[in-house]
Amino acid sequence: MSADGNSPTSPVIGLSRCPLPDVEIAFDQAGPEDGELVILLHGFPECRRAWRRQAAGLAAVGFRVVLPDQRGYGLSSTPQGTAAYDLDALAGDVVGLARHLGHECFNLVGHDWGASVAWWLASQDPDRVRRLAVANAPHPAVWREAMGRDWRQALKSFYVRIMALPLLPEALVRRGNFQALADALAPAGLTPEELAEYRKEWAAPGAVTGMINWYRAFLARRMPPAAGLAVEAPTLILWGDRDPYGVPELADSSARLCTNVRVEHFAEAGHWLHHEQADRVGEMLVEFLQGRVAP
Repeated sequence: MSADGNSPTSPVIGLSRCPLPDVEIAFDQAGPEDGELVILLHGFPECRRAWRRQAAGLAAVGFRVVLPDQRGYGLSSTPQGTAAYDLDALAGDVVGLARHLGHECFNLVGHDWGASVAWWLASQDPDRVRRLAVANAPHPAVWREAMGRDWRQALKSFYVRIMALPLLPEALVRRGNFQALADALAPAGLTPEELAEYRKEWAAPGAVTGMINWYRAFLARRMPPAAGLAVEAPTLILWGDRDPYGVPELADSSARLCTNVRVEHFAEAGHWLHHEQADRVGEMLVEFLQGRVAP
């Protein structure tokens, strides 16, 4: 335990809130206020605590680290309607949060849906993103195409089609005190206390529908061809090859959109790479974001 009472893996400095036009974003932060900004985006069904271990190392070397609850999650607002969870709205939250903190450009790190948002922002508004690091999520345009062209990915993404149905996914997710979500997170090695906190957040009014609406909005969106997209920011792609939701080739297909990229496969890890290989992922993020290891 450090002198200020924070553990080395939880370097948060209180909880802050960022008011935006249609949503309020809750976030934790760590590191010096004048440090280069790094925004760490969580995926489904996690929250701002997902990157807590990596945040410690980044803050220790001088980055200003921000860990938001994305809309529909945790303590952030849960707007109604599928359209509120379109990729443009989600990316806009990130830009709005950065501006709230006094930054027009920043480093961006994401896992799962958080990586999808990071990919989207980097390809749609390239001047915003200094460096991009993503874990176990392809560019959303690559994902959409693979769901239709690769039978292996179609099988792995079958659950996405179920998530798009009305009412049924909410009922399935709530069964047994959110046991399906807890089971999905099992490889992440969360403590009983951490799972209890997640169950409390999932049970909040509108939370389950908000989280699921990310999937509905993704399938409702008309996606541009992946081949026409480009990611100019230096990019680090980390992929646990035992991911039950995505084939490893998605990492390499996404890399082909990038002008300056490094891909690292973890043969023995799965979807929850930032938990399963927490220390190594943290080291790689520090090296990459400091520019000590080129993509």
